[in-house]
Amino acid sequence: MFQKIIDFLSDFGAWGMFIHSFADAVIFPVPAFFLQVSLSLLDPANALWLATVGYAACLLGTPFGYFIGKGLGHAVLYKLLKKSWIDSATLLFQKNGETAILIGSFTPIPFKVFTILSGCMNFPLWRLMAYAALGRAVKFYAVGLLFYLYGRAAEGMVKDVSLYIFLGAVPLLAAYLLLKRRRAKNKERTSREESIS
Repeated sequence: MFQKIIDFLSDFGAWGMFIHSFADAVIFPVPAFFLQVSLSLLDPANALWLATVGYAACLLGTPFGYFIGKGLGHAVLYKLLKKSWIDSATLLFQKNGETAILIGSFTPIPFKVFTILSGCMNFPLWRLMAYAALGRAVKFYAVGLLFYLYGRAAEGMVKDVSLYIFLGAVPLLAAYLLLKRRRAKNKERTSREESIS
């Protein structure tokens, strides 16, 4: 059924990309990545434009997913998506919401899990938008750039590049978290010392 929807959207080119990417952030369980790759294969010269359309639509859809989560809670997630996806995303989120959103931007877990979960857990919308803007830009433009530079030969590279981005992002995010926690501990220690003196 979902493949038929993707095939139908591919007939509309960039508009289909826009609809799929918007829906990916809100309710549709198949990531926009698949349509982006299909359309980029058809016209590699247009790959960066498709990346831009997909990226913009994803950011426009993000607040809609967020408010679905805020209004309907976890019940909507379990009706729309696999339990394993939700459990993985929830675990990431509980450890550190910011990192979960950034990592979620690169993983095969549909992005709507993170937009809806952000709403469920009252994560600030502006922070969701900021992290989504960063993470989704990398994902969309990495694919777009590959097809633009290498044409149809990029099809075999896309999965590897997504993996490399993910593997490169995780250590950077871990370093960022360590620095953030260290800074928070130093602030706490300083404020304790000031209150004692």
